[in-house]
Amino acid sequence: MSPISRYTKLIPYLYFIAISAYWFTDVNRHEGIYAYPILLFAIPFIWQIFKPNKKLNFVLGITFVCLSSYLILAYLYDITSFTDKTKKFFVYGGLFVFANFAMALWIIRNSLKENI
Repeated sequence: MSPISRYTKLIPYLYFIAISAYWFTDVNRHEGIYAYPILLFAIPFIWQIFKPNKKLNFVLGITFVCLSSYLILAYLYDITSFTDKTKKFFVYGGLFVFANFAMALWIIRNSLKENI
């Protein structure tokens, strides 16, 4: 297996770790110590990088596909109240929502392969 294909499997996990870290820093600026439980969301993804588990991988994929589907529905509902002030929010929010869905599908794809 080439090194590129070995490391491309890690992209969705690194994505969700980065999102957790960003969410933590954003909440930590405003809420302080109450932001630390957010770091718990990154633990299963870190675990998958160092000690992959096929069942955990599949559960993470299904869970985040369901959450991302809900995010897509909420995003599409929010688009109906479009104003000029929210245009930038809708662009970045749309990228975030659909990237989450794509990464969750990628995790499921990794769990369905023979070797993870």
